[in-house]
Amino acid sequence: MSSYIEKLFSLQGRVAIVTGAASGMGAAIAKGLAQGGAKVAVVDLNAVGGQAVVEQISNSGGTASFHLVNLSQTEVIKGLCQEVYEQHGRLDIVVNAAGITLPLKDTDTLEQRLTNFDKTIEVDLRAAYALSMAAAKYMAKSGGGSIINITSINSVVGFPGNPGYVAAKGGLRMMTKGLALDLIKDNIRVNAIAPGYVRTAMSQASYDDPQKHQQRLRHMIIPRWGEPEDLVGAAIFLASDASGYVTGQDIFVDGGWTAKGMT
Repeated sequence: MSSYIEKLFSLQGRVAIVTGAASGMGAAIAKGLAQGGAKVAVVDLNAVGGQAVVEQISNSGGTASFHLVNLSQTEVIKGLCQEVYEQHGRLDIVVNAAGITLPLKDTDTLEQRLTNFDKTIEVDLRAAYALSMAAAKYMAKSGGGSIINITSINSVVGFPGNPGYVAAKGGLRMMTKGLALDLIKDNIRVNAIAPGYVRTAMSQASYDDPQKHQQRLRHMIIPRWGEPEDLVGAAIFLASDASGYVTGQDIFVDGGWTAKGMT
């Protein structure tokens, strides 16, 4: 690989916060950013999984630390950003990958539906906004940076039985565009990666169900489900100088789901 390409995509010397990084897409992105040279703060409520990711990064020659954080607590989020900045002297990258899904059941009462809706919005949307704004203060001190929101194909197409998730991801998509406008004054770019069906703990039940597996597969141009590692290239691109003129955009990593027409 030429030195030009290495420099263009290098994350050497940069500091990243990745939420939901104990497993799945968050873990893959955290490890990928570390391989690119970034020092990574692995954020999750799963201490065992988070520590395992930190160990994997360390064993690969990277630098990482684990932070047990409840993203519904604003003061804790502010403390996380301050801690990471004071530890490394800068903050350059934030990846909002944490998310939950609470599908509805036919027997749910209105109160249960509202509780699930509110909780999904709180974790999948509000927490991303809180972290982005808290981190922006320190990213500005560092000369700018990149915020990457993990949305979903659900941000642009409707899916049944989970209106809270669809609303949260749609909101996160549009929040990405709004923050791109608000934060460019501090040289902070804001973009979104929209995965399709990726095999994670969240989607494992559908993956293991032969009927649902094939039903979802029929929507894809690339004839396979995604893996968490499929998001790493897009994340490194958006975090690095290679995307220096890219902001407010959605990169769909969905095997062609949203592009597929009548076939």
